[in-house]
Amino acid sequence: MYNKSIPSLAIIVPCYNEEEIFPICLKTLKAIIKKLVLKGKIKEDSYILFIDDCSKDLTWALIKKSSEIDKNIVKGIKLSKNQGHQIALLAGLSNVNTDINISIDADLQDDVNCIEQMVEKYLKGNEIVYGVRNDRSSDSPFKRISANSFYRLMTLFGITQVENHADFRLLSRRATNCLLQYNERNIYIRGMVPLLGFKSSKVVYSRKERIAGESKYPLKKMVYLAIEGITSLSVIPLRIISVLGFITCLFAVLISVYALFQRFEGHVIEGWASIIISIFFLGGIQLISIGVMGEYIGKIYLESKNRPRYFIEEKCK
Repeated sequence: MYNKSIPSLAIIVPCYNEEEIFPICLKTLKAIIKKLVLKGKIKEDSYILFIDDCSKDLTWALIKKSSEIDKNIVKGIKLSKNQGHQIALLAGLSNVNTDINISIDADLQDDVNCIEQMVEKYLKGNEIVYGVRNDRSSDSPFKRISANSFYRLMTLFGITQVENHADFRLLSRRATNCLLQYNERNIYIRGMVPLLGFKSSKVVYSRKERIAGESKYPLKKMVYLAIEGITSLSVIPLRIISVLGFITCLFAVLISVYALFQRFEGHVIEGWASIIISIFFLGGIQLISIGVMGEYIGKIYLESKNRPRYFIEEKCK
């Protein structure tokens, strides 16, 4: 028995250089909205919101043209500068006024057929519905290993997130408003949503291969996202530094005791190699520690400026 009225839906699609895939994405999502409207599961004023993250190709021109043709179903926002996927998604969340919204990547590797299931789960009382991959068989061995290592690392650092979930999710208006109250500039949305604590559910699907265009998440960006997620949501790396410092000091004390014992026994320690190794070992720990602390201090510096996270250059409705 459904306990919610028919909601209005906004599908949020961050875009960056998606000229090749855009026509397919638009056609597919329009068909989904029209189908759900005909089934009476969403209101007729539901729409698609494309967020152009300052693309270098014709993505924004295609969004504008589509908005002119289908004013009621296609809307667009162009950011003034490339800010990255997470900020583009946040811009979309900040500019929707519907009962529910669903975020999905423009490459449509996430199964759009799950959108109907997400709406149904919302109607049954869930404020958040996660799209979760059932496996990674479509990934390369390297991508599979790196992704699994990423989730294990995040768990190790005490970050709560849904495994095999990226940014394909449904949020109610209440959940969206609460998420937008997080004011930090350095954001990792998939780690922030579980912090909201509202009733949630999952929809499991098989991820498809990209139809056209290139992946916008090469290894470099994946590593950056991992660093951003860890340093934005966990202080455990700082605690690890303290543990390393304690272990190093303990090791130094043990070596000192051993050296004194050897001296009393009358043995001469020719310690050139051990000294050099110790210097490099301690130097490495110190540099790593300075780097980790610098990462956090840098984030404090950026947050203290309280600068706007993005600017909108143009809108089309």
